Amino acid sequence: MNPSKIAPYGTWESPITADLIVQSSIRLGGGVLADDDAVYWLEGRPSEGGRTVIVRRAADGATRDVNPAPFNARTRVHEYGGGSFVVHGAEVIFSNFADQRLYRVPPGETPQPLTPEAPLRYADFIVDAARGRLICVREDHSAGGEPVNTLAAVPLDGAGEQVVLVSGSDFYAAPRLSPDGTRLAWLTWQHPNMPWDGTELWLADMQPDGSLTNARVIAGAERDAITQPKWSPDGALHFVSERSGWWNLYRWRDGQAEALAPLEAEFAGPQWVFGQSNYDFTAEGDILCTYTREGLWYLARLDNATGDLTRLDTPYTSLSSVSVHGERVLFRGGAPVLPSALVLLDLNTGGHTVLQRAFTLDIDPGYLAAPEPITYPTLDGQAAHAFFYPPQNRDVAAPPDEKPPLLVISHGGPTAATSSALDLRIQYWTSRGFAVLDVNYGGSTGYGRAYRERLNGQWGIVDVEDCTHGARYLVDQGRADAARLAIRGGSAGGYTTLAALAFHDVFQAGASYYGVGDLEGLARDTHKFESRYLDGLVGPYPERRDLYQARAPLHHVERLNCPVIFFQGLEDEVVPPAQAEAMVAALREKGVPVAYVPFEGEQHGFRRAETLKRALESELYFYGRIFGFTPADDVEPVEIENLDSGEGA
Repeated sequence: MNPSKIAPYGTWESPITADLIVQSSIRLGGGVLADDDAVYWLEGRPSEGGRTVIVRRAADGATRDVNPAPFNARTRVHEYGGGSFVVHGAEVIFSNFADQRLYRVPPGETPQPLTPEAPLRYADFIVDAARGRLICVREDHSAGGEPVNTLAAVPLDGAGEQVVLVSGSDFYAAPRLSPDGTRLAWLTWQHPNMPWDGTELWLADMQPDGSLTNARVIAGAERDAITQPKWSPDGALHFVSERSGWWNLYRWRDGQAEALAPLEAEFAGPQWVFGQSNYDFTAEGDILCTYTREGLWYLARLDNATGDLTRLDTPYTSLSSVSVHGERVLFRGGAPVLPSALVLLDLNTGGHTVLQRAFTLDIDPGYLAAPEPITYPTLDGQAAHAFFYPPQNRDVAAPPDEKPPLLVISHGGPTAATSSALDLRIQYWTSRGFAVLDVNYGGSTGYGRAYRERLNGQWGIVDVEDCTHGARYLVDQGRADAARLAIRGGSAGGYTTLAALAFHDVFQAGASYYGVGDLEGLARDTHKFESRYLDGLVGPYPERRDLYQARAPLHHVERLNCPVIFFQGLEDEVVPPAQAEAMVAALREKGVPVAYVPFEGEQHGFRRAETLKRALESELYFYGRIFGFTPADDVEPVEIENLDSGEGA
């Protein structure tokens, strides 16, 4: 279709508005479960203040909310949570965000408390039906200081005492009971490791009274990150190990770990949250699994007897949350032109049914930019990976002599990865005339351990170089305007953003979402799960305080000369508001154009509809003022201090 209008980049009118994005979208969470009669999943609803709801879909297709308002199915173990509910017969048991108590929901009834009021948090549940209890990760905040993590048993009837089954390690995850109830497997790791650095897989015998004996380590090491242990129907323990340099599937048999499908591909991702599931078993013992290569995900069936891996045909390039039930496999999938969705695939016919979509909008493909996987040269002759999105709007074209502004996105984590799945927040920019580069910088997952470990000791260097080289690469290719380059990111991506602005002169503007400006402050003040994360990314603190200061944007504001906008939740305990406020104060004093948009009631990662709308529109307004264009949208202005006298005016 030929555009009917010529207009400068950034000024294009788009049907993909902030209102449309937040009002029509839900966040499909992990933890997809099924029983004989129903399927259960999580929905984060911006329109309900970000509340997480467990949805039950019956066999006849009827759906209902399991936890009514104000109940919010979200655990705060490790702050990032995950694994917040479990199905037991006709009942659902979940962690409620406000008080972190467990609640049980009998069919047709309101939630009833299962655990007492106490400074305890729970996650990653399995039901030990024979002994009438849940086994879970428990986090005890009663003593002050660093909380204590254990594996604990919680009585299903709410009576009796909770029993600590395993203790002594800094962290626990994935308690998994064998089908016959006689063995328990679990994961542990110790400071300063993160679960993607190295974990141990433990196995113990479970006695009739529920106690554990003969506990022993069967896999894992300082540089072998085990994740997602699971038992097959015939009682064989499986897991994902990184011993080859790639997260591959293994089976524990006769005292040995056997590789099932050795590939230079990743069958799992980093264990940021509990309850992740990238594979599951058919009744025959075959494995339905997902794996990723070069940023794209695939669904496959692994014959557990022959080792043959057969890729299944689906339209999805981003896959997770795999759960097999009978001859059906449930998964969460997304694609460049398909919204993230919960999908039910029939293994016999190959047909699939979409049970729920992240959004139900019917957007003309003429407004959607397709991601182009690119690999480009970066620091020290290395290569970096990214998805490039060109400006795309069926109704508008830019003047022939104009190149588009470029928005570089640095994802959070930093041990994480971006995705090729349709993201309306990216399409918001491309449909208005921005080019977008979504970077999987060195340190990202999905490209093997060696690529991820490029960031070890180099946070603030490798990630920044990969972002700046990506921007220069597109300028050299004639695909972006060298005078209108911006970078944005949240959390760790916010740090990369601020470091790129402080230590390089490539970008002319930036947006930091709850980003880190002071590395020392993060090392001192963050929560237990990440309290030693920077040991590997930067160096041990305080022994290498020199590195923390050298790479902290807050200590080098004299080098930061371009406008920045900051967005911050005031209840954020991962990256506290003091981080953003210190950066804002320093830039204000220096006279650099700066804007600060704080949000009451928001934590780490925004969830409320009004917050998401305000942040997106404020960022657009900010770039319009800095780059000298007027958006077509009628957006509420944001105060930009020092703009009249500072750079970018």
